Amino acid sequence: MKDDLIREVGLENSVKAKLEGNTLKISGPKGEVERVFVHPRIEVRVESNKVVLKAPLATKREKTILCSFEAHIQNMVKGVQEVHSYTLKICSGHFPMNVTVAGSEFVVKNFLGEAVPRKTKVLKGAEVKVTGNDVVVSSSDKEIAGQMAARIESLCRITNRDRRIFQDGIYITRKAGK
Repeated sequence: MKDDLIREVGLENSVKAKLEGNTLKISGPKGEVERVFVHPRIEVRVESNKVVLKAPLATKREKTILCSFEAHIQNMVKGVQEVHSYTLKICSGHFPMNVTVAGSEFVVKNFLGEAVPRKTKVLKGAEVKVTGNDVVVSSSDKEIAGQMAARIESLCRITNRDRRIFQDGIYITRKAGK
């Protein structure tokens, strides 16, 4: 059964949306997020206080893509109103780790007694704070915040050791939206 599918995402008064080609830019009090929405059979429009998604004679596949677009836009609107944040826990049982943010790099020193520090770049648009045993990653873009948290967690990945004994590392304890 084919029919027209129209979805709308409402915008608050403090949130502004602008469509330039296929790029949707949403700005609000906590920042600006942009994303490219490209599909030949899905139309994205910005009306007065809402973003309208329309798929004429939508197939099942187009309906799923349209609903994914809707979820992305909702995350963008939520992110410019209140930032998405991930909390990670520093666990160091064998060797005391030194975790810092130096400029645009996240540095872990003395991980399992290693002499060479482990480093990763902080993604543009992400903010990383280290307080005690917690690392907080926040961004108005949910994907950037999640990717930065995943990079930090995989930075301290342990191989060739028993995970039941060597539990050292930095682990995600709270995700955005959960």
